[in-house]
Amino acid sequence: MPDIAIFASGNGSNAQRIIEYFSGHPAIRVSLVLCNKPDAYVLTRAEKLSVPTRIFNRKSFYETSEIPEFLKANHIDYIVLAGFLWLIPQSLLNAYPGRIINIHPALLPAYGGKGMYGSKVHEAVIASGDTESGITIHFVDENYDEGRIIFQAKCKIDAGETAETLAEKVHALEYRYFAEVIERVVL
Repeated sequence: MPDIAIFASGNGSNAQRIIEYFSGHPAIRVSLVLCNKPDAYVLTRAEKLSVPTRIFNRKSFYETSEIPEFLKANHIDYIVLAGFLWLIPQSLLNAYPGRIINIHPALLPAYGGKGMYGSKVHEAVIASGDTESGITIHFVDENYDEGRIIFQAKCKIDAGETAETLAEKVHALEYRYFAEVIERVVL
């Protein structure tokens, strides 16, 4: 049975949906949630759903092999980034080639890269005058938001759209598709 570790940095609503989706799944299990912020609400969500967590810092992530070794020791097969904001180090990319999946709240390749997350993405999309936005689920490589695209879904940008209203539409797409796409990739 493939085991997934979710990396998250914040609230964890996508992580929760993924955990719930795979709860009781006959072929896939979410085994761990790893987080770089000790006060992130994702840790509370994981605890409530009985998924073990691990908190790590920048030094252990970038300067040691601690995280890849921990994942291997826990038989993790895939990594899913759900609101995780740090660039993935080469050591983790080498340990999980083609097995790290991320979601981005825009239609890549537009509106990606360092610093493009959350409301910053939605504000940029609206400021550009684009008529649609959406989500991109992609494999992770050594650059922010440049890995091979697995799936995209779109939503219309209405007149008078705000970053907040666009975020609601994009979240609905994330909740609808992310776990299903992970399932297709893993199986």
